[in-house]
Amino acid sequence: MTHNLPILYSFRRCPYAMRARLGLQYAKIKVELREVVLRDKPAEMIAISPKATVPVLRLSDHEIIDESYDIIKWAISQNDPDNWQLSLPQSDELVKINDGAFKAALDKYKYASRFPEQEPAFYRSQGEVFLKQLEQMLQQNQFLLGKQETLADIAVFPFVRQFAHVDRAWFFTAPYPQLHRWLNDYLSHENFTSIMIKYTPWQQGDQEIYFPDSREHPF
Repeated sequence: MTHNLPILYSFRRCPYAMRARLGLQYAKIKVELREVVLRDKPAEMIAISPKATVPVLRLSDHEIIDESYDIIKWAISQNDPDNWQLSLPQSDELVKINDGAFKAALDKYKYASRFPEQEPAFYRSQGEVFLKQLEQMLQQNQFLLGKQETLADIAVFPFVRQFAHVDRAWFFTAPYPQLHRWLNDYLSHENFTSIMIKYTPWQQGDQEIYFPDSREHPF
């Protein structure tokens, strides 16, 4: 048994939780992973983070991080092999747009039946403002901020993935060839497939599951 590891409450398909897992994986930080069922969240998670959204990273009794981008920034403060901290200002700016206007448009596009004031295509066009920005950036370089991957890529990727999956036929025929290339590179990369392993939901008393080197306990 491994003692005193950080504990990560996560949900496999949540883009915020994907972002956090990608950041921890990059920094090679081992955590105890507790998979959450969103309709039946564990009391232990709610007790330490009353907003009750994933991800939640418990570092100690007195230190909790419950914002996904902050989890990445904490992770790279511990171990940053490719010097991602150098790109923090540019990444912060891009993530602010992603988590603000783009996420708002994404939610209305994905759940358009809840927002009948407009057609789905209207909400999609609002999201395309950000897609066009990303496409222009990727026309210049392989990754969003340059020739090397940075935290901006892993912070934005899960949300572009979610946007694409609302209507894959539309997305992959839309005029965003570099964005298609970038997204497909991530979707097929082992770093993504390894964070998407399925686990049974955590319950008190279960055997510990460790991330990122916890392939021995797939569901």
